[in-house]
Amino acid sequence: MLLVILLTLSVCPSIGTGYNGLDANVGKRQYQIQNGPCSYTFLLPEQDCQNFNDPIQRDGPMDGDDFSRLQQLESIMENNTQWLLKLDNYIQDSLKQDMVHIQQTAVQNHTATMIEIGASLLSQSVEQSKKLTNVEAQVISQTTRLEKKLLENINKLNDKNSFLEKKVEEMEGQRQLEIRTLREEKQQLAALLLRQTAVIGQLEQQLLRVSSNNSVLQNQQQELMDTVNSLIYSITMGTPGETKAAMMKDIPSTYVDCAAVFKSGSTQSGVYTLTLPDSTQELKAFCDMETDGGGWTVIQKRFDGHVDFHRTWQEYKKGFGEASGEYWLGNEFVSKVTNLHLYKLRIELNDWEGNAGLSQYELFSLESEAQNYRILLKGYSGTAGKISSIGEPGSDFSAKDADNDKCVCKCSQLTTGGWWFDACGPSNLNGMYYQQGQNSNRFNGIKWYYWKGSGYSLKSTKMMIRPADFSSSL
Repeated sequence: MLLVILLTLSVCPSIGTGYNGLDANVGKRQYQIQNGPCSYTFLLPEQDCQNFNDPIQRDGPMDGDDFSRLQQLESIMENNTQWLLKLDNYIQDSLKQDMVHIQQTAVQNHTATMIEIGASLLSQSVEQSKKLTNVEAQVISQTTRLEKKLLENINKLNDKNSFLEKKVEEMEGQRQLEIRTLREEKQQLAALLLRQTAVIGQLEQQLLRVSSNNSVLQNQQQELMDTVNSLIYSITMGTPGETKAAMMKDIPSTYVDCAAVFKSGSTQSGVYTLTLPDSTQELKAFCDMETDGGGWTVIQKRFDGHVDFHRTWQEYKKGFGEASGEYWLGNEFVSKVTNLHLYKLRIELNDWEGNAGLSQYELFSLESEAQNYRILLKGYSGTAGKISSIGEPGSDFSAKDADNDKCVCKCSQLTTGGWWFDACGPSNLNGMYYQQGQNSNRFNGIKWYYWKGSGYSLKSTKMMIRPADFSSSL
């Protein structure tokens, strides 16, 4: 008997069980077995058997035909069993090959996926490495630039420190020289005082020996006595500079400031001749004998713009202009005068609208030229602002050819005029003179910030000094 097997391989969505059925076309029974993703279909011939159903139940032994049929059925069953075993072995071998193929395919797919992921990670790593390299280069460049800048600043600070140390040494040397000079002058004055005292004693003795009733001689004697008394008063009450200047004159008619002129009896405001302390050099100054008791020495005056105040260091040192008009008295004179006594400073300001402002300082002085005529101020009061427009204690003086301010720019060149600039700060009474209508929004005009702001140029100014202990009583 022929056994026909139809084997079909297919990929199944799920694991199923076998089933059988009858193929009507070929008269064979169809069997299908599904194991894993594969299904197997085979056809077995239908047995052509007679109907052995006997309506009569027999309990006796089977006859020969029945036995032969039974053997035939057993043979058929054995053949079918062998075919089923072979089919099972074939299915098992096919499943092994399919599983191996599936595993290889899965491994290959997994390997390809891992290689693709690794390549992607490697590409990202390369990009990140490039970015990190660029960032590192930028950091190195920035660090190098900062280090270079730091070294430059350190070198500048070292140079500035060396300059300051040298300047301090020079100042100390100058101070020691001034101290020695003052000591020598003191000794000379003491010796001169002794000689003058002896001369005065001799004059008194001569006057006592004179016995004449002539009125002319009596008048001369009285004049001589007045002169002697004035000389004694000048020696005992005057300053070393004034004493030395007075002794160098036959008649004590020199004045160091307008307060001395006022004390001499000249109480009218006007131009007077003053003598530079410790010198015979004379200069003209305007004396204000009316304001607040008089005795004011005017050191700066502006009111019409006819005098150019954008001057050099030497011009500001010696002074310029006319005492009867606009002028600057001179830094050297003011420095020497204000180092003899304690002086106060009075600044009078006027705007173009008819308003007046006042700034006054109870203590004022200028240091020497070696210290760049540094201004020293203390005790501000007045109506031209609640605070001073000149920094306290003060700054060095700058001119158009001498930059001593605290700004990287040159304030004297930028705002014009010579002044005690801090960093082109809130005041400059020696700036450009602007007429009414043109005096607004002027950064380089006559400025007093805490009264009129930084862009308003004033109409007139006056700076005056007077001894701090001055009394208007004669």
